[in-house]
Order: sequence, then structure tokens, then C-alpha cells
Amino acid sequence: MRKVIPYLKPYFWGILCCFAFLIVQSFCELSLPNYMSDIVNVGIQQGGIENAAPEAMSEKFYSLFKMFMSDSERDLFNKNYKLIKTDEKGPSYERYIKKYPLLENENIYVLNTSNSKNMSSVFNSACFAMINFFKLYFPDYNISLNSYESIDFSKIYQLVPQIENTPAEVFDELRKNKTQINQELTEQTSIYIIKELYKELEMDTNKIQNDYILKIGLIMLTFALISCFASLIVNYLASKISAKTAKNLRHDVFRKVESFSNNEFNKFSIASLITRTTNDITQIQNLIIMSVRILFYAPITAIGGIIMALKKSSSMYWIIILGVTVLIMLIIAIFVLVFPKFKLIQKLVDKFNLVTKENLTGTMVIRAFGTQEFEEKRFDEANKKLMQTELFTNRIMVFMMPAMMLLMNLVSILIIWTGSQKIESSQIQVGDMIAFMQYAMQVIMSFLMISATFIIFPRSAVSAKRVAEVLETEPEIKDNLKTVKIKKTQIKGKIEFKNVCFKYSNAKENLLEDINFVALPGKITAFIGPTGSGKSTLINLIPRFFDVTSGEILIDGINIKNLSQKDLHDIIAYVPQRGMLFSGDIESNLKFGDENASEKDLQLAADIAQASEFIEANKDGFKRKISENGSNVSGGQRQRLSIARAILKNAPIYIFDDSFSALDLKTDAALRKALYQHTKNNTILVVAQRISTIINADQIIVLNDGKIVGIGTHEDLIETCETYRDIALSQLPKESLA
Repeated sequence: MRKVIPYLKPYFWGILCCFAFLIVQSFCELSLPNYMSDIVNVGIQQGGIENAAPEAMSEKFYSLFKMFMSDSERDLFNKNYKLIKTDEKGPSYERYIKKYPLLENENIYVLNTSNSKNMSSVFNSACFAMINFFKLYFPDYNISLNSYESIDFSKIYQLVPQIENTPAEVFDELRKNKTQINQELTEQTSIYIIKELYKELEMDTNKIQNDYILKIGLIMLTFALISCFASLIVNYLASKISAKTAKNLRHDVFRKVESFSNNEFNKFSIASLITRTTNDITQIQNLIIMSVRILFYAPITAIGGIIMALKKSSSMYWIIILGVTVLIMLIIAIFVLVFPKFKLIQKLVDKFNLVTKENLTGTMVIRAFGTQEFEEKRFDEANKKLMQTELFTNRIMVFMMPAMMLLMNLVSILIIWTGSQKIESSQIQVGDMIAFMQYAMQVIMSFLMISATFIIFPRSAVSAKRVAEVLETEPEIKDNLKTVKIKKTQIKGKIEFKNVCFKYSNAKENLLEDINFVALPGKITAFIGPTGSGKSTLINLIPRFFDVTSGEILIDGINIKNLSQKDLHDIIAYVPQRGMLFSGDIESNLKFGDENASEKDLQLAADIAQASEFIEANKDGFKRKISENGSNVSGGQRQRLSIARAILKNAPIYIFDDSFSALDLKTDAALRKALYQHTKNNTILVVAQRISTIINADQIIVLNDGKIVGIGTHEDLIETCETYRDIALSQLPKESLA
């Protein structure tokens, strides 16, 4: 992954933006259970009454209630509640009478401070004393939370004279016992009293409840929409970052592969390079999008969820610890089972691609030799191994989801079972238990998302390593730090081999040894020799498809190693043994030689290459479609189009590597005649197997076992070179050699 991380640097601000939006999304989602708790606790159980201190009360209740307060509490109450009389007039009176209809007939007290927290504490204390007083001295007047009937304050007010005669020590004793009762229960009782007070004030308690639920519901909806918007932004940015990173990786891998010599291709294999460029980079792309989306989001949600859950009920923390521990143990078990298979999968994909490629490219040979059953068996074997390995990993991964769902459901049941006991003992409220459950689910889901990323990470790490191997591979053939700058028009094309030796990197002996010759402009230099004598290898040294082991190759006196590969290839028109065409049409293939070529240039190149006849025979002409590898044209047509492409390049040096072998003798002769007339000032190198192709060459170089065994014209070599004479005798009548 170390090699891949620098590719994320251009998107630093995008990743930072994702992080910011994920914080917003996490905050919103962590807020929702808390608001749900408020709806249950306050909106439903408390009838929408938020504070344990009434915003207003009747004068009669105020007078009754003060009797259960201490002196300090009574002073605080007097400071924060003001009396509103029925005979008062003014804008505030109209507002109060509309909100508290009882004011029309009776005086009321209204809370005149925003600091309701201190007032709630005073009200709770007085409520506790009042309720317990009635339980002890007037049990028939039940005003506790356990009563399901509305309180008849008119009857209670009748008891005021008796209450006034109660000794102060009784109230002091009741207040001392306050610490013996649960604070949660005290507050709930106070809310119950407040609700009854609001009914006495003739307030619409249903409206209070509905308004509160609607308000919290709108807040939740707002947070949900913000969370959705943040999630969409993050997904968009994460997709864009991962896609662009994958694009840059593919570009660099492809660019690196383009610089590879045959040695590097042999090291990796073409099938493996295709897999690394496609499947492996896709794995990295998936990891990036999951990392940006999950590895930032999940820890924030997990930590936030734990904090919020403990705020709701710190006594049930062990449930979250138990659930996360079981989850981690399950993930570790899956990780141990699956990790070794990921590396194997990528190798099996390489093998599968190789078998598939060989079957598709070698279809005709397979049919000709009747080996379809053998190839089907080989394909099925590679396919089956890949399938079995992927099935093994997928089955384990599929098991993960139901296991997680079972774990989450068991945790939910445990929370409900434990929470119900705490609700019964008034330690928590129903809404708090619901919120704790939701936070617990968020925490477990966060760990699940992190674990899912960690499970994908090993496979992506394997892919990243495979991609890094390509990127870190230095081609054996590369440009010098300082190169000679040349222009195509300045090059005459004189080629000189000086004591050139060559061997493959893993070979012990030289394939070519002590090669010395000069190829002059305006002359045809041909190469011939038995199969395996090194002809193609020799001319492949000129465009530096291989580098010489020792000695040097000069073009116009400049060592080719001192030229950049781009400049070197620019002065060479190369036609390989097998005519390679690309998917497209004839025109696009020919314009590989010169993208600015005119129709006249295309026609001239086709005429010289003897390709005009079959091009014009098709109604599409130069727009005729060419399939992949030129599979919809014959071998001879493919060679002629390859030659036409080289002619269009109009380079100082032409290399034909056995490029006339698929042509009949008549076409071969006509093509060479037209070609040599067109390129009479260029250096032409021709590798051939047929004597008739090179019989008129200015210089014929005969190779045998990697050494030059003869140089001269056809007539000279017939007399002086036994190897050449043997080749000539095998192809030409003996009389023609006399």
C-alpha cells in the first residue's frame, strides 16, 4: 500500500472535505436516538412538559405549595414567580389570559425567569414533601404518580386550614428523607403534578404534547435530511477520488508496461499484467472508497455512540463491551480463515486469464489438432480451482452477516431484559432504554463496518503489492541521463555494428557473438541463415528491443544508447514477422505511421505495398473495419498493410523482419520492386528465409549459430560461403547457381 498512498495526495482536500461531512453525518445520526428518547420520555410520558417547574400555577396552589418549602426555597420561589391578577389590563394580560384561561376568574402566578433548572430542584423537593405528607396524613387524597385519576384540587384546597396547623418539624422531617428516594421518580412525580396544574389553568395539555412531539419530530427530520445530504456528498467525493486514483494507477502501470523489454514481459507474463491493470487496481479502488467512507465514519460513530449510551445508562455499559468483544472474536476467526486465500485468488485469476487467452488466440490450432477436449479440461480445471477458492471465501463472508444479525438481536434482547428491570425500579425511563439500544446498535454496526474494511484490506493489500511490483520494476532498457538530440531530417541512416555480442539475461552463452558490419544509406542489407541463427535478434538490437551485451551499434556515428528511445524509434520504420493490426479500420491502422497522412499518401503507400487491390475491392475502402489482431483479413493482407504503415512513416531506416514470407512470389517481387524505388535513398534491412527475396540485395549477411559466416552479394556468397550455398541449393535449381 506504501506505493499507492502517494496517488491520494492530489485529493488531500477532497478527503479532508469527506472527513468534515462525515463528522456532520455522524453528529446528526448520533443525535437522532437522543431525540427519540425525548419523544418517548417527554412527549409521551410527560405529556410534552419539559421542565420540572411549572410555567404558571393558580394562586391557591401557590399558597398551598409554599407550606412544604424551606425558608430559602420559599424566598427563591417568591423571587421567580410573579402574581398576575384578574383585574390587570394591558398587552401582557391579554397574552396571559389567552394562554391561561383560568386568569379570567382567578389570580395566577407566572414564572418570570429563564433559569428553570434551580426552580425545578425546588419544585421537586416541595413536591416530594407534599406527596409524602398526604400519604401519611390524608391517604384518601392520593396525588402520587401511581394515581390514574385527575387530582381534584378543590378538595385539597379545603384542607389548607388543617395543613397550616401542622408543626413545621413535620415538614422538616419529610424534606430530610428526600435523599432516600430515586431522583428520576421524584422528577416524574413533579411532572405529573405540573400536568394537573396545567389542567387547572384550563390549558390545552393535548396541544402541549402534540406541539412538543411535532417540534422534536421536525428537528429529527432536519437532522435526517442533513445526514442524507452529507452522505450523498461523501459518496460522490469518495467515488470520484477512488475512480481518479484508479485511473492514474492504470495510466502509470500501462505507461510502465510500455517501457518493458521482452525480459520484463517474460517475468510477469501478459495475462498477469492484464490482471494487475484491471482486477488488482479495481480491488484498490474498492478499498479506497470504503476507507474514505467507512474508516473515517465508523470510529467517530463508535466513540460517539459509546459516550451517548453511557450518558443514558452507565450501568449497562457491560452489554456493549460484551457485544463488541464477541464481534471482534468472530472477525479475527474469519480473518484467519480468509486471509491466506486472497493471495491465492489473484494467482488463480492470472492462471485463468492465461488459459482463456491461449484458448482464444489459438482456436484455429486447437481445432486443427482436435485438442478441444484437452483444452476444455484445462480451462475447466483453472475455472474450477478459482470457483472453489472464491466459494470458500464467499461462504465465510456470507456467514458473517447472519452472525452479525444474530449478535445484534441478542444484544437487543439483553438490553430490553436488563432495561426493563431498571425501568421497574425507576432507575431509567423507557425512552432512555430505547436510546441506549439504538446507540448500542450503532456501536456494533460501526465495529462491523471497520471489520468489513479490514477483511477487504488483505485482498486489496495483495493487489496493491502486485501493482507496486510493476511500478517498481525498472526496465533493463532505459534512456541515459544525457542523450543526444537529433532531428529525423538530419539522419542519413548509416548503421554500424562494432564487435557486438548479445545474450539473454538468464543465458550462460552468447546468442550473437562478434558481429561487425556496416549498412549504408541507399543500399539493401539482407540477413539470412538457418532457423535459430539469430537473425531477428540481431535486427531487434537496432531499435533497442534488446540491449547489446558488449560492443556498440552506431547510427551516423552516434551510439544508439546515447539517443532517447523516442528519437531512435522515430527514425526507424519497423515491420515485424507477424503483421500486427489493431482494431479500427484500415485508415486508422495505416495512420500509425503518420497521423497527418493525406488520402494521397494513403493511396501511394497502399499501391507500393500491393494492397490497393483488396482495399478497393471492398465497398468501404480505407474505412473497412479491422478486427482485433486483424483476424478478419488474411496473413498476406495483414503483412501488406503492415508494410504500407511503415512506408507512410517515411523514416531514414527500414527494417523488414521476414515481412514478405506470407506473400506469393509474384506479389513479393512486385512489392519489393515498388518499395526499393520509393526508398532508394533509405537504409533498408531485410531478414528473409527465401533466397528470391534477397537475391538482388546490395549486401547479404549470412548468420549461423550467432556468428557471421559470410558477407557479400549473392554471386560472391555462392562461391565463398558454404552455409549460403546450402540454403540456395535447397530453394533454387542447381542450374541457376552455375
